[in-house]
Amino acid sequence: MHQHSKGSNASSTAQIDPDIAKQILSFSKVDGPVEYQEGYGKLRSWAYSSLDQYQHELVRVLYPVFIHAFMDLVAEGHIQEARSFLNSFRGDHEVMHSRDLQKLEGVLSPSHLQEMEFAHSLRQSKVSIKICQYSYDLLLQYLHKSQSITTLGIVNEHINFQVSPGQPSSIADDAEYVTFFGSDQDAANLINQKEIHWGLLEDSLEERLEKTGAPNMDSEKADGEVREGELEENKKKSVDGLKQGTAPKKMKKDKGVGATTKAHRSESVAASGAPRVKPELPLPVISVEVEQSILEDLRNRVQLSSMALPSISLYTFINTHDSLNCASISHDGSMVAGGFSDSSLKVDYFSMVWDMAKLGLQNVTLYVDVDSRMPAHSQGENELTPNEPSSSAGGRCYTLFRGHAGPVHAATFSPSGDFILSSSSDTTIRLWSTKLNANLVCYKGHNYPVWDVQFSPLGHYFASASHDRTARIWSMDRIQPLRIMAGHLSDVDCVQWHENCNYIATGSSDKTVRLWDVQSGECVRIFIGHRSMILSLAMSPDGRYMASGDEDGMIMMWDLASGRCVSPLVGHGSCIWSLAFSCEGSLLASGSADCSVKIWDVATSSKVAKSDENKSGSTSRLRSLKTLATKSTPVYDLQFSRRNLLFAAGALSSHI
Repeated sequence: MHQHSKGSNASSTAQIDPDIAKQILSFSKVDGPVEYQEGYGKLRSWAYSSLDQYQHELVRVLYPVFIHAFMDLVAEGHIQEARSFLNSFRGDHEVMHSRDLQKLEGVLSPSHLQEMEFAHSLRQSKVSIKICQYSYDLLLQYLHKSQSITTLGIVNEHINFQVSPGQPSSIADDAEYVTFFGSDQDAANLINQKEIHWGLLEDSLEERLEKTGAPNMDSEKADGEVREGELEENKKKSVDGLKQGTAPKKMKKDKGVGATTKAHRSESVAASGAPRVKPELPLPVISVEVEQSILEDLRNRVQLSSMALPSISLYTFINTHDSLNCASISHDGSMVAGGFSDSSLKVDYFSMVWDMAKLGLQNVTLYVDVDSRMPAHSQGENELTPNEPSSSAGGRCYTLFRGHAGPVHAATFSPSGDFILSSSSDTTIRLWSTKLNANLVCYKGHNYPVWDVQFSPLGHYFASASHDRTARIWSMDRIQPLRIMAGHLSDVDCVQWHENCNYIATGSSDKTVRLWDVQSGECVRIFIGHRSMILSLAMSPDGRYMASGDEDGMIMMWDLASGRCVSPLVGHGSCIWSLAFSCEGSLLASGSADCSVKIWDVATSSKVAKSDENKSGSTSRLRSLKTLATKSTPVYDLQFSRRNLLFAAGALSSHI
């Protein structure tokens, strides 16, 4: 217990009364959990029965004693007693410290005291309490007479007293007089000093293609046209580029895709300047057939820029009766999956997605009627009235997957399209085969609903996010998780892989985004700035930047190396359910509950932000290039194909 005097420039440390020191030595062991309950209860009664003039200062001691008594009980393995203690006295602190109490509820075992940043920070730091000299003397007298070794130990070990002469401070200033050393931002700054390697994997297919020659991308492909010979090839493929994050809601299409020039090409090769890193996880073997398919897509990729916006294909679920929770699109756009509240997963297959180039259309709307056995097809820029279901629409009966025992909250296709993962309120993750139309594996490990699941960009590995405040790394061939990432103070709502597969990012209801090393399970970055829960994440193709979207409609662009916000974005009027970078990294697409998709100029904005930051440390906002509005379809998912066609999915809403 230390005393710092503010009455003069000098400061001194108050020594503990010799009698109290003898008491400390005389106790070799605390009596047990009852001692904490009784010690805090007596201190509480004494503080509230003190003279009104000094009561508000003495009551300040209760909060730190309360939380450290709770954590001591947890550390000693008295979990039930700790929960009872928390529930008995939390009412004393609910008004001023409700957020901290919510965090403490997540401390469920002794290991959490080390794993959770909040608890670990409190255990390692001291509290500073401002108090007048007379109140300080009263407290010392009480501690001397009470003989409560637990209370005395907590006060001595975890509290610094800043003692001032004269009268007690005003009760109106109480909020300023209890300060924990090491705030959330301080902890984040410390973690953000760790080194990370944000580059791309060595010997990737993109790197091989760069060495053998530049992709064959002419202006005709920039207009969204693909040769007919390639169209037939694409119908058979189900493999498409790097995996983007989960998304939601719907959008309207726009025209205007300008011709791609050589200048645009050189500007958009995002991966060429990125450093190369070694993989931390054993990488899956890619078959020759799949590799050739990927290389073919890369050679014929449409180059996008602020002057050449993407063609868009929109899947709209109709007759869902508000039961659609999530949507996911395969990487080539040939399949779309929907997760429903009745615990089902439905997958529709489309063979005509690429025929839009033949028809001369820039944007296409596809309707998925979940009350019908066949999808309906409607085309056009503004006409959103679906046709009657028919086989001529080019689709076939959807596949119904059943196995979950609760609502399905997320689904994700493997890069090859051969598998789907789904997560549910039943706490499980299921692996399905799109070839066999069957459930292959049920992964169990989470203790509460699993809000999100995402395949890694190379497949085989996947990550999950749960209400149990953890994220987990899995592989398809093992039913137990490989890593558990614990540290968030509330639900982990979304998860996203880094392009090099060495990191995952998690977004949480605690309003932070964290970056984790998949090999060590260690948190290497904390991104603080959002004011509401994080709902969507996306990584830039070069692995340098990350975009995050929240419940308020705010999007923030982060530099992974520094942990700083490069550019905030304001424009959406509701939740950001989905984010996706174009393949060359020049554009960012965002899908929202406000029934729109926005396209942002990432390349230009990032350059401006860098130059501005170098000059003044400030940031600039992303430039919006286009807003694509729908009549009444929130956008659940966005996905850029490897050839840079943008797919979107959502459900027609009757409430908008």
